[in-house]
Amino acid sequence: MSDDRKEEKKSQSESQTKSYTLPKIDFSTFILSLNSSALVQLGLIEDPASGQKTKNLPLAKQTIDLLAMLEDKTRGNLTRDEDNILKNLLYELRMLYVKEKA
Repeated sequence: MSDDRKEEKKSQSESQTKSYTLPKIDFSTFILSLNSSALVQLGLIEDPASGQKTKNLPLAKQTIDLLAMLEDKTRGNLTRDEDNILKNLLYELRMLYVKEKA
């Protein structure tokens, strides 16, 4: 690859990185990220990497169990909003899992 082409790719990569900002890292964004992963694993939304919907129920169950463990281990240490988000996500994911498993 020519030096000009390398510089062009580097410039494109840098401009793509600068064009958006990552969300603030906190407990809510962490569990929302796990929720998104579970939705991909349930085959309900497209995998951002492949652009395809694929179902992996054992992995979805593991992600839901991970959220349940977080709920247990953080009990009494979350804000009301964080606790509500986690409880609601878990309820919804469990219902979706049961539906997909049937």
